[in-house]
Amino acid sequence: MKTQNPMAELRRALQETVDSLQKRRACDIPESYIEDYVLLDWMTWEGGGLKLTTTGENIRRQESLRP
Repeated sequence: MKTQNPMAELRRALQETVDSLQKRRACDIPESYIEDYVLLDWMTWEGGGLKLTTTGENIRRQESLRP
């Protein structure tokens, strides 16, 4: 599975992406990130909106513990 963006970059940007979604600012998220997050099963489309999956939540939690 080939992503458009480096994995490390996607991991670092995940929390900011989640924050943007919570603020209803999906327009601030690069389209290639959204495509990669869905491809990696970190996010899924649900009811016309993006939702963090269990895998995505685990990745987000891991990144929040990094110094």
